[in-house]
Amino acid sequence: MLFLALQINQNVKKKFRSGNSDLDDFLDNLRLEIHNRLEITRFTDTIKNIDKYFHPTALFSSIYRMINNRAEILMEWIPYSQFTNVKEIAKGGFGIIYQATWLDGSISNEAIYNKGLVRERRNNETVILKKFNNSQGISKHFLDELKSNQHCYVLNRHIIRTYGFTKDPNSDDYILVMQYASGGDLHKYLREQFTNITWDKRKISILWQIAKGLETIHNAKFIHRDFHSGNMLIDLSYDKAHQWQIGDLGLSQPVDSVSSNNEIYGVIPYIAPEIFKGSTFSKESDVYCVGMIMWELTTGCKPFANVEHDINLIYKILDGERPEITKDTPECYANLMKSCWDPDPEKRPSITEIQQFKKAEIKRKELINLKELGPKFNGKTHPSAIYTSRLLRSFISRCSSYFSKDYNSIELEFDIGIKSSNILGTKRNLEELEIDSYGNSGIY
Repeated sequence: MLFLALQINQNVKKKFRSGNSDLDDFLDNLRLEIHNRLEITRFTDTIKNIDKYFHPTALFSSIYRMINNRAEILMEWIPYSQFTNVKEIAKGGFGIIYQATWLDGSISNEAIYNKGLVRERRNNETVILKKFNNSQGISKHFLDELKSNQHCYVLNRHIIRTYGFTKDPNSDDYILVMQYASGGDLHKYLREQFTNITWDKRKISILWQIAKGLETIHNAKFIHRDFHSGNMLIDLSYDKAHQWQIGDLGLSQPVDSVSSNNEIYGVIPYIAPEIFKGSTFSKESDVYCVGMIMWELTTGCKPFANVEHDINLIYKILDGERPEITKDTPECYANLMKSCWDPDPEKRPSITEIQQFKKAEIKRKELINLKELGPKFNGKTHPSAIYTSRLLRSFISRCSSYFSKDYNSIELEFDIGIKSSNILGTKRNLEELEIDSYGNSGIY
């Protein structure tokens, strides 16, 4: 039995080689982990049923099928020559995003289940290539994202799948090969479909799927750290029950991870206030972001889109300012949203509590009859409202300096039983602050 498992493992090692020891070790360890997950009871049942006509190859095939049933979490080294029609679609904080056609395509999991050893592939599959800048020596961010995807995917279609990796032969930069979400991100979807999205049919379902994906990440003992509508993606190739998926695990870290530096990347409106005070990212800071996603579902707008995303906005957030909740929002939904925004992280609900939330459906009949569909947020987006992740070191240091001078911030009391709250103004005079200018660069 052990010989057969080792034989499989050696065959796999010979086939998948990138030429980089770190990446090859990652692939080998991933496949070894899958071998270790084999169910001993199923082996026992197979052995018990062996008769005199049994051939060793049948047992070998049974083992191999069980390994391949975990194909969704397998990653592979893919030669760059496999990709055609490569075109740049976005730039991020750590690299460039491309759309491409993968000639062979990913392994079809359905074919593995139905035909055992036959590995059919989705030929000419559209994929995303995420190239990391200056990654010739394998950057920390590249390896971190590989590990995050490995730990969090777990056969959950609410997490964007990473198929493997390749290398640009011209620059020698390493590239992640990822699932293409054909429908775009959540904000694009809301902008195009907002008038057709009702509470009973779509909004609660979208929230549930997004919460389910984040619950998977948290259950894997990871935190996302960069949770915003640009990373909530819809893949129209899946059935309707599995459309919404979470992407960009590039900043994800284990819950107990201690960062080696003080670098903070993110989108200001989605960052929990305690982070600006110097706290580390946590499951609770992810939940704060969910509150902002919930608000977008009610309005079709991005939070704080009409103001500059600078130190002034950070101070207002620290003083308790949150987006205005619209009057057509169900009270139970609004209360949950406000609890996600609580300035005290320990008072926020867990992602499991949010994922189980269904009370808003009670209001669906009266909402369908409402004439006022959403808010009157018709103002133009501020040119300095930045919704891609960026380095926030300067902002964080300024906040820290003000707190060290005994500045008292004003925080709202978020009593979820109160239907509305007046936003208190800031005490400080910020007009003379010299604000750094940042470009619109982010991580994808």
